[in-house]
Amino acid sequence: MDTLAQLAAGFGTALTPMNLLYAAIGVILGTAVGVLPGLGTSMSIALLLPLTYALEPTSAFIMFAGIFYGGAYGGSTTSILLNTPGESSTVVTAIEGHLMARTGRAAQALATAAIGSFIAGTIGSALLVFLATPIARLAVELGAPEYFAIMVLAFVAVTATLGASRVRGFASLALGLTIGLVGLDPQTGQQRLTFGVPQLIDGIDIVLVAVAVFAVGEALWIAIHRDGGADRPMAPGRPWMSRSDWRRSWKPWLRGTALGYPFGALPAGGAEIPTILSYTVEKRLTKRPEEFGRGAIEGVAGPEAANNASAAGSMTSLLTLGLPASATTAVMLAAFTTYGIQPGPQLMSNEPELVWALIASLFIGNALLLVINLPLAPAWAKLLRIPRPYLYSGILFFAVLGAYSLNAQPFDLVTLLVLGGLGLAMRRYDLPVLPLIVGVVLGPRAETQLRRALQISDGSLSVLTSSALAVLIYAVVAIVVLWPLIRLGLRLIRRTSEPPGGDGSPPSAAATRESPVNARNGS
Repeated sequence: MDTLAQLAAGFGTALTPMNLLYAAIGVILGTAVGVLPGLGTSMSIALLLPLTYALEPTSAFIMFAGIFYGGAYGGSTTSILLNTPGESSTVVTAIEGHLMARTGRAAQALATAAIGSFIAGTIGSALLVFLATPIARLAVELGAPEYFAIMVLAFVAVTATLGASRVRGFASLALGLTIGLVGLDPQTGQQRLTFGVPQLIDGIDIVLVAVAVFAVGEALWIAIHRDGGADRPMAPGRPWMSRSDWRRSWKPWLRGTALGYPFGALPAGGAEIPTILSYTVEKRLTKRPEEFGRGAIEGVAGPEAANNASAAGSMTSLLTLGLPASATTAVMLAAFTTYGIQPGPQLMSNEPELVWALIASLFIGNALLLVINLPLAPAWAKLLRIPRPYLYSGILFFAVLGAYSLNAQPFDLVTLLVLGGLGLAMRRYDLPVLPLIVGVVLGPRAETQLRRALQISDGSLSVLTSSALAVLIYAVVAIVVLWPLIRLGLRLIRRTSEPPGGDGSPPSAAATRESPVNARNGS
């Protein structure tokens, strides 16, 4: 009851007119930032931080939280409509979301993203209230071997389930891991795959890779394969979700939430892993597997829910342990120290008014996002009425703008063009894009966790299987990798164990007459 009383007091603070205004400003700014590729919520909060010194800390952090949640949703808009992810966490949304838009279902994709974000964010905020301490304790207990095993599972699960060929999937993953190696070695400081180019020392930004492979590669593909129908605009379709869309979306919303919140609370988690796993889970569980790769609504609902639930989970790690789980929460952590507030386990007891008002604002921000964005879904979908040459010209413009805004360096535009050519080649040879993105995002993290584990064990590989959780994860990995052989073996066992009639009875006279063997003998 004490928790509920503190939450009620937090709502009393967050619902004051001034704090409501800052929450609305935050979600609108966050949505706009998410729509523009390359900016990012962490950069926005960092830029606003000097301007908020005159504000009360509670009002400032309510606005920062609104930007955080708004950015988590806003990136899905361009992912769905333009195949241009605004945030790295919305890369997965572009896979099925843009295909839905191209088949006249843009409004449904935007609506399921908005509603899924609201549901996941609300449930995640409620879990933050009641489960913050247990989740934070679990996050501290996990070590480098467990984190590395989780990332290996993400590699294998995505690569083995996407595309028509596992070989192509692993080839795409290898390309992503190679791109992730570009830059400085985190342990020795040696340059890797920089080819003497100073601009590559800091590596290649994931947003730049995503925008190039998705947006530029798609635009080049459309330009090369332009025909008479390419100049016609895409139809926006019906304006709202049907009953079938609702039935197909509510379970992915809940499953995405269940995946997103725990990963968001992990200090090395982030939103990328749960969105990737959510897409993989939905592809495995769907009753319409033929729609994946053609615009399945489950492939939008699940990852978007995981994305926003992860945002709530990352707030858990920030408020209970003082550990940032993402770049945005790292900037918010810096903001705490700027205001003279000591983050960490004592934050909730030392600054209860600030913390509970911030938690209450998460519920308010989610409601504001739904109220603002859901009615705009049909309006956003009407962008698809623009003729395709103009539409893809706009896509390239925003891609170039986003790439240049990352570091304000012309070299990034050259990198954008080269990676766009890579995206075109992958489209030509039917290589799935998601394993490449997974390799770029998780490759450096997996390397860091592997090296950390080996340092702890003095180079012994046995440390990777030193915990029951890691062994369980590797068992799942083995099943995923060997599943085609396992399925073939089960089929052979089933065939050899079945009698000729299939049910223990001898074959019928009609079956005997129509069998291929008899037909050949009689010919």
